[in-house]
Amino acid sequence: MIKFSHLADCHIGSWREEKLKELSMKAFESAINTSIEEDVDFILIAGDLFDYAIPNIDLIKEATGLLKKIKDKNISTFIVPGSHDFSVSGKTMIDVLEKAGLVENVVKLKNNELEITLHKTKNGKEVKLAGLHGKKSGLELYDYVSLNKNPLEQEEGFKIFMFHTTINELKPRNLEKVQGIDVKILPKNFHYYAGGHIHIVKQDKYGNGTITYPGPLFPTNFQEIEELNHGSFYIINFDKDIEIKRIPIKLKDVISININSQDKKPEDIENELYEIIKNHDIKDKIITLRIEGVLSSGKPSDINFPNIMKNLSDAFFVLKNTNKLFARELSDMKIETGSIEQIEEKLIIENIKEETDFKFGNDENFIATIIEALNKEKIEGERNIDFENRLIKELFPLLEI
Repeated sequence: MIKFSHLADCHIGSWREEKLKELSMKAFESAINTSIEEDVDFILIAGDLFDYAIPNIDLIKEATGLLKKIKDKNISTFIVPGSHDFSVSGKTMIDVLEKAGLVENVVKLKNNELEITLHKTKNGKEVKLAGLHGKKSGLELYDYVSLNKNPLEQEEGFKIFMFHTTINELKPRNLEKVQGIDVKILPKNFHYYAGGHIHIVKQDKYGNGTITYPGPLFPTNFQEIEELNHGSFYIINFDKDIEIKRIPIKLKDVISININSQDKKPEDIENELYEIIKNHDIKDKIITLRIEGVLSSGKPSDINFPNIMKNLSDAFFVLKNTNKLFARELSDMKIETGSIEQIEEKLIIENIKEETDFKFGNDENFIATIIEALNKEKIEGERNIDFENRLIKELFPLLEI
């Protein structure tokens, strides 16, 4: 029997709020400890181990300690870089971890062919692994299209393909506009396809194999906390067939409060909230508070949120979303909603059509990559000049300077 763990989208360091940032690390620690307790042969990480290509030094130190803990237990870790691990310079923290012998990157791509990574389990079984990285703005699509799949498909034995991309046939309706690849572009004849990138829990068949997304290890935004409540990963057993066990990572209970403010006054919303809070045990729980609609009078700032937060002081953490809460006089105005990435994408699409003189044409993916190259944060302790040089090194090759 072959037994292994499948993690994806760990996004260590994804939250700015320290309490939630700590939970994302604890989720990774929980997955590692459970994998050790389950005595798995190896661990797969299908992209986005960190939330940044060059993460905070404290996060690197903690993650490295956990990866060493796995190695000391004689458990191998195989990984593919994800879109958040990706750097246009080609350098990521994954390279450092591999150099230290803590992980093995199975993306061994040369001349449009992937080299197979061989692994022998504790009981002598042979496993063959291969995979492709994720890139910003779905640019990994070109690697799949140009990939010579024949050598991979002709390999015998138990095979695993790791990927970090959106599969069109598996993506949910709310991601229908996200660029993905058709499942038929994946190489055939693998037993298990370990996916990452879209934060959903999903399993399906592909040929005689099984294709899966285990979901994020810990939710990375307000909506994911509302919908998923907690993270998860898979433990897989293979003898004659694939058996998948989903392992939930429940670090904190979640209470989601949704208030429809349509035609209500600010004081009505306050009273409704106080009543809900009174009837729930909020101690040490994550609270999501979403208020939407058009007020009958007053404005959102008239709601006494400081007092509401005082009533929620026993909670572990409170997340508030009032993006769709409007005053009556503003309800007829056009408001752009969505994530920063979604708004950026919409603005690019709307404006690029009018641009004819740009040197690189109207390539949406190119512009998205430029935005990503500029969307870097200064690392703790990094000098300004070093930060500027790092930006220049990533940006100039893109602009052919």
